[in-house]
Amino acid sequence: MSALAPYLSRKQAVLAQRQADFQAAPEKATVRIKAASWVAGNTGARPVRMGEVLFITDSAPALAGHALGPTAPEMLLGALASCLVHTYLIQATLLQIPLDNVEVEVKGALDMSGVVGLPYTALPQLSEVTYSAKVTSPATPEEIERMHAAVDETCPVLNTLRLPTPVQRS
Repeated sequence: MSALAPYLSRKQAVLAQRQADFQAAPEKATVRIKAASWVAGNTGARPVRMGEVLFITDSAPALAGHALGPTAPEMLLGALASCLVHTYLIQATLLQIPLDNVEVEVKGALDMSGVVGLPYTALPQLSEVTYSAKVTSPATPEEIERMHAAVDETCPVLNTLRLPTPVQRS
């Protein structure tokens, strides 16, 4: 039995219920989510509310921050890492692949020139974003590769970053 078998068994039951719910009422498959942030007094730190959870984000001291929490770009990479791990769990369940562990590391680069007011030739954004996934499983290499492909295709945050997604100020 794999280390994550009890969790994946629970996940299988929940996924089966969601599939039944969404087949019965397809409009329920679209989930509305939100996040909000604000400046915390004169510190420059930025609390971020996501669902019922509050995180503190901050800048590094090099940008007048206090390093009280991750930067916004780090949060973006962290959101991708978390979503990838969760998608591995979902795909392992759907493909019936036993898992002992999944670890994902996401890296990126950010040219800060435009952010700090210097001239820039391209809009400031993360570049060179890569991820590595370490899957521990008794499954065959072919099964693991099939899961990697399914994750690449179905991870919502990965797809949001890879595909042009309009973002509008309202």
